[in-house]
Amino acid sequence: GLGREHALLLAANGAKVVVNDLGANVDGTGRDASLAAQTVADIGKAGGEAIVNGDDVGSWAGAKHLIDHAVQAYGKLDIVVNNAGILRDRMLVNMSEEEWDAVIRVHLKGTFAPSRHAAAYWREEQKRTGEPVMGRIINTTSTSGIYGNVGQTNYGAAKAGIAAFTIIAARELRRIGVTVNAVSPSAQTRMTEGLRAVTEEQRAMRDPKWVSPVVTYLASELAQDITGRVIQAGVGRIA
Repeated sequence: GLGREHALLLAANGAKVVVNDLGANVDGTGRDASLAAQTVADIGKAGGEAIVNGDDVGSWAGAKHLIDHAVQAYGKLDIVVNNAGILRDRMLVNMSEEEWDAVIRVHLKGTFAPSRHAAAYWREEQKRTGEPVMGRIINTTSTSGIYGNVGQTNYGAAKAGIAAFTIIAARELRRIGVTVNAVSPSAQTRMTEGLRAVTEEQRAMRDPKWVSPVVTYLASELAQDITGRVIQAGVGRIA
């Protein structure tokens, strides 16, 4: 999926990566630590450095532990990529409270909580050094939030919220040197498998690896002047 490709490409470009994943099913149920472990192993085989983290980013304490884990492992924190997501698609008249709450928690709170703890860390670093910290927050939104999609009032509302969160957080954190951007990916992943019929040619075009270069560029020092943007990426297009 997207998270795996982001982790691989960031590591290939010199980042030390904390791979966070509960290994849940698409609907958020279940746990499987092997998914993150496989990505970490593949990064190691390619000569990179990575560790596994199994914290729940939709939890305030879990998100705090994730940020602390990165700092403890590598001595500092530079980049946060918020990419956790689940689906509980249902028409509005049939959607349950639990289906609404679960999706909002993972997507929206799962973006807010790690970002908030990272921002607090960076603010303290900026106070300590007196210099801008050049931190990065890169969020994941969706066309379902930007344009709308039937059957996804919960998912679309969360993703629209992430886009707004991105713009506001960028304005707040600019003064300490942190950029905040969001990527709206077009890709065939575990979450989108089965949503539409695709040909093999279309599947190749929708490979999540075509989204990750945008994330990696936004994470780099070259992108210090890009902030508060929502960038659609994938299927050969950037918008």
